[in-house]
Amino acid sequence: MLFVTDLLSPFVEISREDWAALASHTEQPLTEAEISQIRGLGDFLDLREVSEVYLPLSRLLNLYVSATQQLHSVSNDFLGERAKRVPFIIGIAGSVAVGKSTVARLLKELLSRWEGTPRVSLITTDGFLHPNAELERRNLMHRKGFPESYDRLALLKFVADVKSGAQVVEAPVYSHLVYDIVENERIKIDSPDVLIVEGLNVLQPPAAGQEVALSDYFDFTIYVDAEVADITDWFLGRFKKLRESAFTDPASYFHRYAEMPYEDALARANEIWRTINLPNLLENIQPTRSRAKLVLKKGEQHAVKSVLLRKS
Repeated sequence: MLFVTDLLSPFVEISREDWAALASHTEQPLTEAEISQIRGLGDFLDLREVSEVYLPLSRLLNLYVSATQQLHSVSNDFLGERAKRVPFIIGIAGSVAVGKSTVARLLKELLSRWEGTPRVSLITTDGFLHPNAELERRNLMHRKGFPESYDRLALLKFVADVKSGAQVVEAPVYSHLVYDIVENERIKIDSPDVLIVEGLNVLQPPAAGQEVALSDYFDFTIYVDAEVADITDWFLGRFKKLRESAFTDPASYFHRYAEMPYEDALARANEIWRTINLPNLLENIQPTRSRAKLVLKKGEQHAVKSVLLRKS
């Protein structure tokens, strides 16, 4: 069933059942083993979720890519210019722990199976965070993940270069293990058909003093949405699992949480959520939801309940 969520809403909401029907005759290209590799820590993702939610989404994106390529070709013919392939860029936003990284990885795999988009690249905006030393200098370590903690000009230039058709564009690399930028390491983006840009604040309006927003370079935008209470539970659940896995590595920035008593570690996780991630969600991330072309509305266990598609 299709219905308008609010008289003033820019979206039409599509029930999961109706959304799934849009790709009911499309063959599932991924195996359970492949999905297991894509699934993020604490996320729910199985063959049914992929078939009913993400396969239709990948088909819609494939159609958008084809239409955009056609429009670009027609415009070049009209202007008498030689057609130059321009990558299609998808922005994916959402809170910490909402599962946007899993969505990005999954769409990368699905889109690469469609005809016309075999080369799909993925970049996360973590690489454009200021290094910890710079954040310390600016007294911003307690606001890591907030818009001001990123090198927004460098991120904007990176996406602009990709969109301009530059053959190879490089980006910094971020390590979640050491919680910092990896010095002298770069990731290369080499002429993709599609580039997926995933991050907390990719749908932010232009920064003060700037006329262009990062999202101005996007051809399609997705916001991964859920109730704050659910995201809180997912964040704490993921913290508990990380405490028993990645945090046990002595090289981990968060190793101290694996060594301190469980209750103390959990109290610290609640404090991090309450003082950093929750304010960032409410002040900066959630307000950008209305800027998305499509919203994936999640319920418990990360299962998508419905899809909101912008009316025009």
